[in-house]
Amino acid sequence: MSRKQDPERGLGRHDWRAWMRYSSYSAAVLLLLASALFLYARMDQLLASDPEFTLAGPSADGESPALRIAGALYTPRAAILKVFSADFGRSVYLLPLEERRRALLEIDWVRDAAVSRLWPNRIEVRIAERKPVAFLRLPSGSNPASGSVALVDAEGAILSQPARAEFTLPAISGIRRQQSQPTRQQRVALALRLISELGSLADQLSEIDVGDPGNVEVVLQAGGRVVSLQLGSHNFLSRLQNFLRYYEAMEQQRPEAATFDLRLDDRITAVGEGKQGG
Repeated sequence: MSRKQDPERGLGRHDWRAWMRYSSYSAAVLLLLASALFLYARMDQLLASDPEFTLAGPSADGESPALRIAGALYTPRAAILKVFSADFGRSVYLLPLEERRRALLEIDWVRDAAVSRLWPNRIEVRIAERKPVAFLRLPSGSNPASGSVALVDAEGAILSQPARAEFTLPAISGIRRQQSQPTRQQRVALALRLISELGSLADQLSEIDVGDPGNVEVVLQAGGRVVSLQLGSHNFLSRLQNFLRYYEAMEQQRPEAATFDLRLDDRITAVGEGKQGG
């Protein structure tokens, strides 16, 4: 006959041993957890305060040997150093990597960036730069003929001109800083499509105006004179070839004409003159 537990007499011998084992296991887990938290806190304090992990600031010449920068050809080094100005003199352990990466992406020449710690006390920054595809004339104030010259990439990002750098690129206008990035990108793509379609003839263009995407206007020299051509939004090559084929005759008839509308494929109109040629 089995012996049953009497509720009034408390735990039986078997239950008491099980409870002791459970209590011992729980105490061991709590002790282990407390030890881990203690070690983490000590390690955290060590990494945050030990001078061995301190990021050295720039020297007298403005450079910081503790900051390794790779891939920055045209990105101003001073702009990169400025991103980390709050981190110099502090532990690299405290540096917010993703926050610094986002700040680097605000620099116009930076297309992508990565920031990593090099223990014990250095930082590595890897930059992927944007590639300019054209010079960009930016209007200033109410006078569209005046302004500054910058660079622009295929995504419509406006880039400051780096010092002592030479580029052989086409020139475009009709893009402003105030425009949205998709708008700028679409207009750059339109200019690049025109250049691609014209092939070697694009070398004759001195400027491409994409201010009106439905009517691209180009400036070039023809017969020793500077003329403007309204090409519309397609058939760029055939329209320009047609103009060059008949320009000599048109110049004799209308030597004062400097702007021509080529948007109708079967005719060339001297703008403001009301005459047709070709």
